[in-house]
Amino acid sequence: MLLKLNQIDVPPGQKVLLRNIDWSEFEAILQELGEHRAARIAYNNSILEIVTPLPEHETRKVLITNFVEALLEEMEIEFWSLGSTTFKNAKMYQGIEPDNCFYIKHEAAVRGKNRLDLTIDPPPDLALEIDVTSRTHPNIYEALGVPELWRFERGELQINVLQNGKYTEVEYSPNFPNLPLKEVIPQSLKQCQKEGRNKTMKAFRHWVRSAIA
Repeated sequence: MLLKLNQIDVPPGQKVLLRNIDWSEFEAILQELGEHRAARIAYNNSILEIVTPLPEHETRKVLITNFVEALLEEMEIEFWSLGSTTFKNAKMYQGIEPDNCFYIKHEAAVRGKNRLDLTIDPPPDLALEIDVTSRTHPNIYEALGVPELWRFERGELQINVLQNGKYTEVEYSPNFPNLPLKEVIPQSLKQCQKEGRNKTMKAFRHWVRSAIA
């Protein structure tokens, strides 16, 4: 490469595309970028995308993560959250960093692991993407076999389930059956802005307990 990565500045909400990146170059770029960074990557058939999220993106990511964790805790379901872990498969020339991800049904298979290899380990059961910068790559998640993908865009929650290798939008999450999360989570996000996080989380947990009783 003619430029070094430390010479590239990606402003919040913007992205950079690097073309004709082979797998060894992709691995080297990941190592150079390091794990403690704001930028997120997506790698698809030799094209590498580097995006720096906006502040509002990070706020929504954290709050929706809190709601998912509250759901799993109230339902007494063990889970393992791996945040923006880099998921990659060299055989498929695919790589992605979700805004967050959760192992639920396969929690025991990855519990305590710091490194994952999707040629051996299962993909996360649920991936979360906040589309403030429109960076979601559902085709990469499809190729990696992630069963469920949540996209939050323009104030709406979209729940996608992998069926025959392609995502289909559904009304209810298979991980949280019969719960109207497409309505409740966006409403709760708005409530956070009006009433504060703690009061909203308390009300959300109360709603979950009532809904599953």
